[in-house]
Amino acid sequence: MQREIMKSRLSYTASEVAGQLVFCVISFYLLKFYTDVYGISAAAAGGILLVARCIDAIDAPVWGVIFDRTASRWGKSRPWFLWLCVPYAITGVLTFTTFHLGPTAKIAYALCTYVSCSVLYTGINTPVTSILASLTPSSDERMTLTTFRMIGSKGGVLFVNLTLLKAVQWFGHGDAQRGFMIAVPVYACGTIVLYLTAFRNLRETVESERVRVPFRTSLRAVRGNSPWLIIFFSSLLFWIAFTARIAAAPYFFEYVMHNGAMTSVADSLDVVSLASILLLPWFCRISSKRTVWATSLAWSVAGQIVMGFGVRSHSMPIVLAGWIVGFLACGIAMAIPFSILSDSVDFGEWKSGIRATGLLTAVGAAFCLKAGSGLGGALPAWIMAHFHYVANATQSSRSLAGIDLSFLWLPALCYGLAILPVLFYARYERMEPEIQCELERRRAIAAAVAAEMSASV
Repeated sequence: MQREIMKSRLSYTASEVAGQLVFCVISFYLLKFYTDVYGISAAAAGGILLVARCIDAIDAPVWGVIFDRTASRWGKSRPWFLWLCVPYAITGVLTFTTFHLGPTAKIAYALCTYVSCSVLYTGINTPVTSILASLTPSSDERMTLTTFRMIGSKGGVLFVNLTLLKAVQWFGHGDAQRGFMIAVPVYACGTIVLYLTAFRNLRETVESERVRVPFRTSLRAVRGNSPWLIIFFSSLLFWIAFTARIAAAPYFFEYVMHNGAMTSVADSLDVVSLASILLLPWFCRISSKRTVWATSLAWSVAGQIVMGFGVRSHSMPIVLAGWIVGFLACGIAMAIPFSILSDSVDFGEWKSGIRATGLLTAVGAAFCLKAGSGLGGALPAWIMAHFHYVANATQSSRSLAGIDLSFLWLPALCYGLAILPVLFYARYERMEPEIQCELERRRAIAAAVAAEMSASV
């Protein structure tokens, strides 16, 4: 039994690593790739990211409806690992494949490839969240599985940040375009293998997850679902802040701190968040999830402020100290919403009788991540364009101020705003044991009725 539990946990970890091998390349390096490698202006790059996010406003709910209507022999969420892993990997490769095109054609190509990859990422990443409610009804085990997932996420991010730029340089021999075109397919192959591993080993065991839920019916699980709304608004603001920070980092270290080589090192320090993630179940045992969540966001703000002091004194150690504080705090702030989304699914079922796992997780997780990532990438691009950033050139004092604003104060503001919804979560957290007991009672009655009807036939 313990062996099967660990197998499930490790396979769930693999599903997160799989997505990160491509999505981390996009999150950390796409904006820099567009402006400094492919030759697209910062304003145009920001526009591409925004258009993709507008499309996500549509595709995330659509994917959610599709997931709720899925009822295959493999379950609701699991089969999508099999069906989408290859298309997702291919579009990820095409996003970093460059051709000799005119300025307008470059923008059109970049838009089409990025949007395609983004849509497919929603389709394959949302099941990583939605399957959690199917794997176990236990809130404690969900938190443990989320911890394993975050370990996979951070491990994938660390691997990409430690190896990608070196691989680009090695494959490209100084030609960054060629380097990306050869390196990214290697990561995409790993994505396919790991998704297929997760498909093979994970099992959906919660029977209510196997029922098809029509779209109009699933909307009833959204109405009045206050804990889900709290997760939605806080997560959206968190992802704007987190992505703005990492998207602006290459510009910050190259032009403000005059040490572009530090970008890879700084991005790799994301691994320190594993320390706080590993302690997350313990934190949630000694304090409420609401308190742990709000505190982590407050420390994220503190990290940005510490980096601000580092800039004023031009001290790289102080900047890195604030950067590390931010990663430690963000590890928790990122993990908790993924875990408690399953609790909001339970709340929706308890309140309305409808278990709309697909719609709630697609919008509450995938949409927030994608929309937040898009806005978090677009806003720094627009800010820098407004402050007259010029690629691969010595920056003016005005341009440097725009980079500081994008890297330091935009994330700090969004982290601070993300705390506000969390303050209202305590009431719903206290209701979780009561909700679980009631749902178990309803399922037992439903199972008994089904057994009686089957026996009578």
